[in-house]
Amino acid sequence: MVNFQKHTLDNGLTVIAHGDDSTPMVTVNMLYKVGSRNEHPRRTGFAHLFEHLMFGGSANAPQYDRHVQLAGGECNAFTTADFTSYYVTLPAQNIETALWLESDRLLNPLLNEETLRVQQQVVVEEFNQRYLNQPYGDVSLLLRPLAYKVHPYRWHTIGKTIDHIATATLSDVRAFFAKFYAPNNAVLAIGGNISPDRALALAQKWFADIPRGAAPEGSIAPEPPQAAPRSLSVARSVPAAAIFKACHMPHRLHPDYHACDLITDILAGGKSSRLYRRMVQQEQLFGSISAHISGDMDAGLLTVSGYLLPQTDMQRAEAAIDSELQRLCTEDIPEYELEKVKNKMESLHVFAEATAMQKAIALACAEMIGDANLVNTDIESYRRIATADIRRVAGSIFRKENTSTLYYYSSSHSDGSDA
Repeated sequence: MVNFQKHTLDNGLTVIAHGDDSTPMVTVNMLYKVGSRNEHPRRTGFAHLFEHLMFGGSANAPQYDRHVQLAGGECNAFTTADFTSYYVTLPAQNIETALWLESDRLLNPLLNEETLRVQQQVVVEEFNQRYLNQPYGDVSLLLRPLAYKVHPYRWHTIGKTIDHIATATLSDVRAFFAKFYAPNNAVLAIGGNISPDRALALAQKWFADIPRGAAPEGSIAPEPPQAAPRSLSVARSVPAAAIFKACHMPHRLHPDYHACDLITDILAGGKSSRLYRRMVQQEQLFGSISAHISGDMDAGLLTVSGYLLPQTDMQRAEAAIDSELQRLCTEDIPEYELEKVKNKMESLHVFAEATAMQKAIALACAEMIGDANLVNTDIESYRRIATADIRRVAGSIFRKENTSTLYYYSSSHSDGSDA
């Protein structure tokens, strides 16, 4: 159980405080409700660009990292399709350094031509290295627009194209900041060796005077149901062919979300999982195979990814995967198998919130989704899943018309066609 207090400042900033005297450290996590889903289709990658820009300093702290280091701390950030999260962990007695830095860059970030130019170069290089010049790096750039035709999940957080970042102007980024970086579009979580009352008082001290921004945007139009199977074949210079099958699944707060998560563990959660035992160990069709969910606020994707062994042809590989997916749709799994993945999920849940930093980030993310107390109630949602639920949910998502398949051939020894 993670105990916490929650308070909303007059300017709309949601503050969550969790005390933990087992550590001498404290984590300040500032989460902004802006991710790639909030971008304009012709100006993508901006949420991720801002993850970099915000470390360019602020009016009173031009060297953000330097101040964190002098206070004995560490800092980092990450961007998702739904939000951007910045966090600092440092000795508890230095917490006001972190709060000062966060409040100052929310009020007065250094958004100038030099900062923009430097971070544009960093992000463009990241785009090239991680997504264009790395084996299988462009999979998400291909699979997302195949699965989504309307919703902004159709592009990756890095953006659709390098040009969207490379040609961004200072007025573009300042407008993006003004639109999304405001107290009423943020969650501040403080966790560690500090009393919740003091944490809330310090949040009031450092953030209460920052003016409220414009009202956050309304909901985003949902992706229409997929009416027919989709596929794309490409050939790349990679060591092995691969197949990626993505099925639309419910959003994060949907009652069936947790069943989808358990399904991925049943299929590919370790060496005793169904796909691994059959595809890797017994029939030796794949060198590796995995399954995961995107975990998005809006309806997301459940994706099965397999990397073929040289002797395996694509048609046989796909047929083997499809047969295992259909087994889940037509047969109830044994109770012991469901209990195994539930136990694994519970242990992962515990370990994922073992530190003050992890708890602060988990609380902020849960509040952004809809309720900070999800950190305490989520595990019960997994425990309630029955074998009949697995069969029902599998049947609802593993339909041909709900599936987008990327055939990723190795150009050195395949007949796949580039697209």
